[in-house]
Amino acid sequence: MNTRILYCRLPCNPIFPIGVVYLSDHVHKQFPDVEQRIFDVGAVPPLDYGSALDAAIDQFQPNLLVYSWRDIQIYAPVGGRGGNPLQNSFEVFYDRNPLKKLRGALGGARMLTSHYTELWRNMSLIKRGLKRAKKHNPDTKLVVGGGAVSVFYEQLAKSLPKGAIVSIGEGEALLEKIIRAEDLAGERCYIVGEAPRKGLVHEPPTPIEKTACNYNYIETIWPEFSYYLQDRDFYVGVQTKRGCPHNCCYCVYTVIEGKQVRINPADEVVAEMRQLYDRGIRNFWFTDAQFIPARRYIDDAIELLQKIVASGMKDIKWAAYIRADNLTPELCDLMVKTGMNYFEIGITSGSQELVRKMRMGYNLRTVLQNCRDLKAAGFEDMVSINYSFNVIDERFETIRQTIAYHREMEKIFGADKVEPAIFFIGLQPHTHLEEYAFKNDVIKPGYNPMSHMPWVAKKLLWNPEPLGSFFGEVCLQAFRDNPNDFGREVMKILEARLGKSELEEALTAPVEVKQLAKV
Repeated sequence: MNTRILYCRLPCNPIFPIGVVYLSDHVHKQFPDVEQRIFDVGAVPPLDYGSALDAAIDQFQPNLLVYSWRDIQIYAPVGGRGGNPLQNSFEVFYDRNPLKKLRGALGGARMLTSHYTELWRNMSLIKRGLKRAKKHNPDTKLVVGGGAVSVFYEQLAKSLPKGAIVSIGEGEALLEKIIRAEDLAGERCYIVGEAPRKGLVHEPPTPIEKTACNYNYIETIWPEFSYYLQDRDFYVGVQTKRGCPHNCCYCVYTVIEGKQVRINPADEVVAEMRQLYDRGIRNFWFTDAQFIPARRYIDDAIELLQKIVASGMKDIKWAAYIRADNLTPELCDLMVKTGMNYFEIGITSGSQELVRKMRMGYNLRTVLQNCRDLKAAGFEDMVSINYSFNVIDERFETIRQTIAYHREMEKIFGADKVEPAIFFIGLQPHTHLEEYAFKNDVIKPGYNPMSHMPWVAKKLLWNPEPLGSFFGEVCLQAFRDNPNDFGREVMKILEARLGKSELEEALTAPVEVKQLAKV
């Protein structure tokens, strides 16, 4: 029987579904005769999810169903899908006003209901689709993958249909083997009903040579493609590399994508962008874990940007996560010339001591100098700096250092151009922070990382004492005083309460500080 693959992208935040697009493109290049279709469930009204899925399956009659599940955990800094988890939880845990506590509890209950309803809905769509497909083809196989599945693959096994293939990380090599009916024992996957291999998520992915996505083909198999072309402000994802070599204590990217960085050829990236450009797309998001993950990849970034300049796509805008410690004056010039209008820096703290303890690998002094170079090159747009307060060994002293560091970034770019994004880390499985939490009795092995019960959420939304209550009060005041500019208001309140250190204190850390790796 010829393989007929239906990719079902489950509803999530409105982000271009680059995962299923790249998967289907790869399969087409390896198996031109395989029939495929992409069905983006999130592009139809919620009340029509089930009926639209039925119609897609009845029309296409697949014998291989591939579900992409991107989002599960709702511990976002602000503005989660079901509300504001930070504000709700902090009102419950820290507000002294009984009415505010009640408001937070009611908001949290609504979010809790929304979260578990979403879990139930997605599981129902997976089971409904499989049942429907088996009416047409009794031997239909089911594959479930995506970002959420790669993180929570052990917990999801209890709810997925028996026999489902659970894919961890990249799925190209897995789909190749399924199509060829080959043994899956060596792939990053497991079959529901069988125990997954220990440490499965830490196994390295199979290197895949990435070529430009063929959007002429994608248009023929994805009826909802035009949905993402309507809004000219929408950023469409393009991947320039996979993998991240760093060991940041809370990050799961390096686990899922692997530590080996695999560069996509610059000519192929530009060719892919050109296809989207010719369809009217002008805004691009480079979906790499980090656009320049280490200094050894600077030349690759320079080559890519030079070829974008040579392509004639002069009116584009692009954004990315960028390790600013890896910028050079040449790169800065090319970034401005090619239209970078926004970037995010995930330094997490403005204290070099804490940056080391979290295994971030940043030199904050170098970041500042490179940002000055970027400003000198003519960058006049927005930069978002991610700060995760109250991480390993946070103290009032390190908070003052972070404030000093942030004020220096404001001097470089302008206070109106620097957005402090305040995060409280959502503790996730398979990370060094989880190991730290085990060793320090914050959580115990066997906990459920998908739980949103209050007694679990307070531990997973990382804000431990002795500073937990202090940050709770500060954030609640910021929500009251200036909720529309939360990050800047938090910085303002912290500086008013604690002052700020000398900048040199933030940039200096003793070499002998206790490392997270040793705890």
